[in-house]
Amino acid sequence: MASNLYPHLLSPGRIGTLELKNRIAVTAMGVSLSEDDGTVGEQLIAYHEEQARGGSGLIISGVAGVAWPVGAVAVGQTAISDDKFIPGLRQLTDRVHTAGAKIATQLHHGGFVAGYSHARWGHPLWGPAIPPVPKGSAAEFFLMEELSRLAGMKVPEIKVLEQDDIDLAVRQFAEGARRAKEAGFDAIEIHGGHGYLLSSFTSPYTNTRTDQYGGNLENRLRLTLEVIAAIRAEVGRDYPLWIKLDSREVGKPGGITLDMAKENARLVEAAGVDAIAVTAYHDTSVGKLHSESNIPHIEDTNLPATAEIRKVVSIPVIGSGRIEAPTADETIGSGGADFIAMGRKLLADPHLPRKLLAGEPEKVRPCIYCYTCVSAIYTGEPARCAVNSSLSFEFRDKPERAPTGAPAVAVIGGGPGGMEAARKLAGLGYKVTLIEKSDRLGGTLRFASLAYEPNERILEWLRREVKDAGVDVRLSTAATPEVLRAIGARHVIVATGAIRGMPPIPGNEQDHVFSGDDMRRMIMGESSDELKRKTGLFTRLATKVGAATGATANLALVRKATHAWMPLADTIAIVGGELVGLELAEFLTERGRKVHVIEEGPRMGKGLTLVRRMRLLTELAEHGVGLHPGASAVTIGKESVLFVDETGSPQTVSAANVIVARGAEGDLSLAKALEAEGFVVHSVGDANGVGYIEGAIRGAGEAVRAVAAGGGA
Repeated sequence: MASNLYPHLLSPGRIGTLELKNRIAVTAMGVSLSEDDGTVGEQLIAYHEEQARGGSGLIISGVAGVAWPVGAVAVGQTAISDDKFIPGLRQLTDRVHTAGAKIATQLHHGGFVAGYSHARWGHPLWGPAIPPVPKGSAAEFFLMEELSRLAGMKVPEIKVLEQDDIDLAVRQFAEGARRAKEAGFDAIEIHGGHGYLLSSFTSPYTNTRTDQYGGNLENRLRLTLEVIAAIRAEVGRDYPLWIKLDSREVGKPGGITLDMAKENARLVEAAGVDAIAVTAYHDTSVGKLHSESNIPHIEDTNLPATAEIRKVVSIPVIGSGRIEAPTADETIGSGGADFIAMGRKLLADPHLPRKLLAGEPEKVRPCIYCYTCVSAIYTGEPARCAVNSSLSFEFRDKPERAPTGAPAVAVIGGGPGGMEAARKLAGLGYKVTLIEKSDRLGGTLRFASLAYEPNERILEWLRREVKDAGVDVRLSTAATPEVLRAIGARHVIVATGAIRGMPPIPGNEQDHVFSGDDMRRMIMGESSDELKRKTGLFTRLATKVGAATGATANLALVRKATHAWMPLADTIAIVGGELVGLELAEFLTERGRKVHVIEEGPRMGKGLTLVRRMRLLTELAEHGVGLHPGASAVTIGKESVLFVDETGSPQTVSAANVIVARGAEGDLSLAKALEAEGFVVHSVGDANGVGYIEGAIRGAGEAVRAVAAGGGA
């Protein structure tokens, strides 16, 4: 039965002659799932086919290179630069149509951003003029192992386009449009944003030409208008065609402004496009800006500009950029946009539209905005999702349902890996018992939810899914062989997490020094003999927040309580600058502490995805957190931490409390013991070595496949 929960978002819509069953579009994303030679294969087809089954009214398949391999921006990019690519594209459109959705392709030329094309084939970067010197270096946020993948890259040659080059680019867009129509796409989106070829001409920041393609706004937009005209001549006036335009350029002084964008919108409408997809872009040399424009960290960032552009045109406008469903519905209802394109949300759960239509928004697997998806692309890998292990693997056969009489399955550990495995197995028809030694589900994800609020969404979703799946949950229970045999388990999934000891740092035995595990227990209102020995302050904290951290923990109350009072001094040093240490620094800085983070590795932020790392490290520095990578000879004093910095100079920072956020390692002791008892054991998550949420969810998926492959026998 259809839901009236989101009447505007789920209502039919129209772009030109294109009729759409709802206003939800899969935004065009480069997901690096095409074949190495640019052809579309089963991996990309299955990815889009799943989105079609999930109920999106429109799928926009991203970055089809009209000049490929020239202008290519990533490994596994789709090509539409030759007729030989049409058969694969036709298979894609046929499968999506059969699954119930309409599909557009996005015509693309990377221009200045086509570093992959240069690195692999030596092609120069196409653009209107020599671009400005970068203001920053985003490479400083890459870990050393990530930088190694980029080894050998050189400063690319710039090709300043002459008239023959411009004419060629226009023809390439037109021929790409012809191929798209022949391949059965329902529509075309022209990529006119994100610093790519057309955007680089449109922007006064990168276009300093003085000929007919530079100078005033109309001249800078001339190439885009010629592309629109050439495509219209190729595909006809009735074929649905729209363009993605930047509403602003963040961090580029003298770049595209909203006023310019509004005038650009008027001109492309007059040129014959049927809609405008509103986006934004940024100076890519500045790390934090990677989550400030087209993939924003702050909700609704681009909606005000979208609404302003909507006012000056009479064609539909497509909004995007971290928009939750209630806001999307309200925006369409109030006339701020006509369609909402979603990216990360539909990677996390491609069935979001179907679940909204069924009136079950709580069933939508939430995106946690960790940037795993885009960070994978940045480092030359296919897209991944921390909370959806099936992303990019939709082409694999689904696990078989449990056969009649299949033995029970036990899952040990109620963290994200255990909950994910339990709910999936129950969904396949297995009788599942989830055993957790503490009095509540969540594991370290509960603590991670305090440090980073979006994690709470996946925690609560997993808890609900486990309950709704009918999993037998046994809290405060030790998973002994006797218990497992009483359950009738043959397969056992061990998801007990890592062990977090105290590494051998001089001075770590002092009472003002705590481990990351101590912090987790303290903040969550738990206790231990070690904490009781060190101080009674934790007992007082447990009294204050204990009611909020029971089996139905209200983390918002915990967050509020720890804002009001914490048993920690004003100056804190954190030894360890990976994910846990940095999120602790964020958590404590928000609570008024002066924090230093000391890391022995040359780069900070291991465990954080690249784009989130860019943002968090920048924000910590902005808030006065001392960041000290490359430290050595770390020693903990009575009220300070001493170390040698990366330049070889001795340093001392004040620290009335010290938190050692290091020493976590996998623990397979239980798994090995149970194997010795004759159980078929699958270990997942941090028990295998710290892999955080993504590792836990992905490992759970693989364990479920392994159980199902043998029918649980």
